[in-house]
Amino acid sequence: MKIICVGRNYAAHAKELNNAVEEEPVIFLKPETALIPGKFPFFYPSFSNDVQFEVEIVIKINRVGKNIAEKFAYRYYDEVSLGIDFTARDLQSKLKAKGLPWERAKAFDGSAPVGDFMDLKEAGSINDLHFTLLVNNEVRQKGHSANMIFSVDKIIAFVSGFVTLKKGDLIFTGTPEGVGPIKPGDKLTALLGNNQLLSLDVK
Repeated sequence: MKIICVGRNYAAHAKELNNAVEEEPVIFLKPETALIPGKFPFFYPSFSNDVQFEVEIVIKINRVGKNIAEKFAYRYYDEVSLGIDFTARDLQSKLKAKGLPWERAKAFDGSAPVGDFMDLKEAGSINDLHFTLLVNNEVRQKGHSANMIFSVDKIIAFVSGFVTLKKGDLIFTGTPEGVGPIKPGDKLTALLGNNQLLSLDVK
């Protein structure tokens, strides 16, 4: 199982970090150890002083696929959830300044908690999903999948041209604006519409 992440997929988020909007999806990977099992908390890592939250729509691949045409991409997922792409922003900035890969800042253990999955028949159209992140019961991020630069189907078509997608693979589809730092003691809650899919404590 692999975790495929898309960066800079909302124009307002790219702008808030002074990043260019790319003509193709920006892709990076996280290992399986980035998931947080069960109701475990997120433990703040010792190598960063600026870990930030990025809430994202997550889809789960339901069959093997390679070189998937965009018009057939909808056949490869039927569940959706929300996840948090935790980012060690201070470390990422140092790596970017040197032109180095981001993995140390993005792929560390516990950096990709994912909530409960919903059947898309219940959640609604993949292109019309509203989602929210609360930090200590305060709204910090609000997103709408219609505002993605690259739709879920475009992402699947693009990624599958490079790597085979397998059943159980997860795709983080990018975060809207409003990202910010966390600290021990915080509680993060992610909602898809009115459905709470993820609740996470920071230790």
